[in-house]
Amino acid sequence: MELTSVPAGVRPGLTTTEAPFIEDAKRAGQLYITQPYELYSEENHAAWQKLYSRILPRWERYANEHFLEGIDSLCLDPNRVPRLADVNQFLSPLTGFQAKAVSGYVPAFIFFDCLRNREFPTTITIRRSDKLDYLPEPDVFHDIAGHVPMHTDKQFAEALVRFGECAHTAADLVSGIRDAETRTHCLTSIIKAMARFFWFTIEFGLMRSRNGLKVYGSGLLSSYGEIAHAIDSPEVQRFPIQLEWAINQSFEIDHYQPLLFIVDSFDHLFSLVDQLEAWMKAGKLNNVAPGEPGVNESDLASFLAS
Repeated sequence: MELTSVPAGVRPGLTTTEAPFIEDAKRAGQLYITQPYELYSEENHAAWQKLYSRILPRWERYANEHFLEGIDSLCLDPNRVPRLADVNQFLSPLTGFQAKAVSGYVPAFIFFDCLRNREFPTTITIRRSDKLDYLPEPDVFHDIAGHVPMHTDKQFAEALVRFGECAHTAADLVSGIRDAETRTHCLTSIIKAMARFFWFTIEFGLMRSRNGLKVYGSGLLSSYGEIAHAIDSPEVQRFPIQLEWAINQSFEIDHYQPLLFIVDSFDHLFSLVDQLEAWMKAGKLNNVAPGEPGVNESDLASFLAS
């Protein structure tokens, strides 16, 4: 049963880390929730408007053409936090994807399985209007303005679905390992490899175009500062993606990324996902390099419970 009502006396507002509605949902153990649109404050809408208006010129300059087409297709209101129902009305007919509201962190297998089912776990809170560049965790601007426009592209959507299928392959593979310690080690390594692949492609990927390098990674597309830094800064290393490098490369989330990878197209991205699964089956993901990101107990449990 989903939470739809607001406790008496709770002040409206869905600000990141400051939303009683979200805390109540977490305490109730509810991962999937509704979007209580009436709770958005004018400050929340002002934050969306500021984020959208200031990054729009940078999208036009740095974003790949598929993203720009997606923004047009979604008909997002630049002045108000979007209703997920409205977003899905435009999105679903294009690729079958839909944004699905969640209360917070989604364990790894569940997240990947959502992609397989053409659902994107979507945060409904938004950062403070006076701290637009501070993002303690993903928010609705990152998810809807960063990720979802890419989901309107059929080739990109198929790559996401294919990536989600890899989680089932991983779960099947480790279920056949009898020794608990070996099973945990292999699963931890596979999850780490999948997370790194997602980070360096879906979140922070660059793509070639007839007009030079463009951004398709959602972490870049939702960041006013980093979208320009990724393309223009001489401090950033940019290399054609190699799977063995991406899955063994650790990353840190609290600063601009110093290393980015380039794909040729979304067909290229799809082929990389196929290669990732082939390597998984061959055992090549069982011992990737140590380092970030960490794999927590809920991530492991989500795969083992599948």
